[in-house]
Amino acid sequence: MAELNEDQRSGWRTVRKVAPYLWPKDQAWVKRRVVIALAMLFIAKVVAVGTPLLYKGAVDALAGEDSDAARFLALGAVGLTIAYGMARLMNVGFQQLRDAIFARVGQRALRMLALETFRHIHALSLRYHITRKTGGLSRIIERGVKGVEFLLRFLLFSIGPLLLELMMIAAVLFVLFDVWYLVVVVGTIALYVTFTFKVTEWRVKIRREMNEQDTDANQKAIDSLLNFETVKYFGAEEREAARYDSAMEQYVDAALRTSYSLAFLNFGQSLLITGGLVAVMVMAAVGVANGALTVGDFVMVNAYMIQITMPLNFLGTVYREIRQALVDMGEMFDLLEQPAEVEDKPGAPDLEVDGGEVVFDDVSFGYEAERPILKGVAVDVGPGQTVAIVGPSGAGKSTIGRLLFRFYDVSGGALRIDGQDVRDVTQESLHRAIGVVPQDTVLFNDTVGYNIAYGRAGATQDEIEAAARAAEIHDFIASLPEGYETVVGERGLKLSGGEKQRVGIARTLLKDPPILLLDEATSALDSETEAEIQRSLREMSRGRTVIVIAHRLSTIADADRIVVLEGGVIAEEGRHEELLGRNGRYAAMWHRQQADEEEAA
Repeated sequence: MAELNEDQRSGWRTVRKVAPYLWPKDQAWVKRRVVIALAMLFIAKVVAVGTPLLYKGAVDALAGEDSDAARFLALGAVGLTIAYGMARLMNVGFQQLRDAIFARVGQRALRMLALETFRHIHALSLRYHITRKTGGLSRIIERGVKGVEFLLRFLLFSIGPLLLELMMIAAVLFVLFDVWYLVVVVGTIALYVTFTFKVTEWRVKIRREMNEQDTDANQKAIDSLLNFETVKYFGAEEREAARYDSAMEQYVDAALRTSYSLAFLNFGQSLLITGGLVAVMVMAAVGVANGALTVGDFVMVNAYMIQITMPLNFLGTVYREIRQALVDMGEMFDLLEQPAEVEDKPGAPDLEVDGGEVVFDDVSFGYEAERPILKGVAVDVGPGQTVAIVGPSGAGKSTIGRLLFRFYDVSGGALRIDGQDVRDVTQESLHRAIGVVPQDTVLFNDTVGYNIAYGRAGATQDEIEAAARAAEIHDFIASLPEGYETVVGERGLKLSGGEKQRVGIARTLLKDPPILLLDEATSALDSETEAEIQRSLREMSRGRTVIVIAHRLSTIADADRIVVLEGGVIAEEGRHEELLGRNGRYAAMWHRQQADEEEAA
């Protein structure tokens, strides 16, 4: 029962969050459309409830009985029949007009929620994205956004209108017949609604399990496809297929239980509604046989019962879909409520970069509180200087880069750029001031031109080509059959490692940042390609403050200063020759790498 209450609370939370999209404070046109759509709905329901009265009048007129409808409207059987047809047409017409008026409101809500979710995901911390699987995340967004328009439309146009129509029909049956008709109809509706809601709540739990299995299977598939080359390297196609099939097997099991429970629900609904229909028709038939009712009354009662049956059957479907939409959107709102670990302070100013001095002032940090990575690191990178950070794996080199870009906030101390604490300025301005060339440049599955132009929005073709020339990749691009319109493939797989790095360098050159972070930018390349890329990087570094995170020491021998990190603290720092002369940790690393290279040669 506690779980059901939790589900209900989650459902109401979702409704409360969706409601503002239906009635926004600053969008008068949205409110107008909602009001007009509701007016069309009310007119359609009035016409729908009045239509069987015309049907009764036509039947009584044809049967030669005194017809109140015929007398009131001064129409014969043919006239009443035509009026009946027009009324049915008007009912459908007003409903379609209602949908057409509301469509723009629903689509606007869908677009705004999708955009809000997309922006929020990009605002979430790197820690969240490292632990979350992209395939599962995309599925949650897809299902949640699909539920938006459905939920808005049916909350407004199904549950409320259904209650209105049922009350109108109940009033007509009470006035024109006797109270027992009303008792049977109300009893049937109550049993039907109770049965539908109870069984649907049970089915929602099964459907949620099916969603979880669907998400799991989808993320396994995407994860496998993203690692296509790794799968091939280890001949693991069958292993991956078995892993995916195992997830699909559990999904199929949940899907089958969903289908079986749906069959049970549909049969139970049919049993209840048919029982009510038969009971009312028997009462009307007895009334006609006794002379208390006319044949037209019998036909009218049948028409009203069928009119009740249709929305009630629809109620089952709508309630199921609304509950499912609430579940799907609940997952999406859970995502929206996920707090961003790193946020701008209220009214934070933009970062103003004059010289580009970067200061790590007694910085401490750990991804987990019980496992510190950096322990009081103090580094001062002067304007225009190149400082290299080296050390063994796990020393905290890449962590320094992540803190500089403010993927995380420092646990202790401060990180300043030109005297401004990075926590006090906007993230957008900070990101604008720093260019990053990572170890593995990841490209969008688009053209080479698009990937270079990503460095600065609105860049001209001449500027893109100038950046490509500076990165020494223009000639290669020009030699391609489609030039800058060449599509690079998923994650840039159609290009070699060196070509991807050059595109990454061109992209960062186009950005033209005052501060540059080279995060092991050449360690994944062969020696010849590395030497070429290093030349491009040196050209790129002129006039900029550069922090180089390096594994291969030969690439940073000419740095203004080298900082040796070990165990999260600074073991040594100084120029290359100075550190070699000390014969300490750096010298040991240098001699070992030189020996390894000589052995490899």
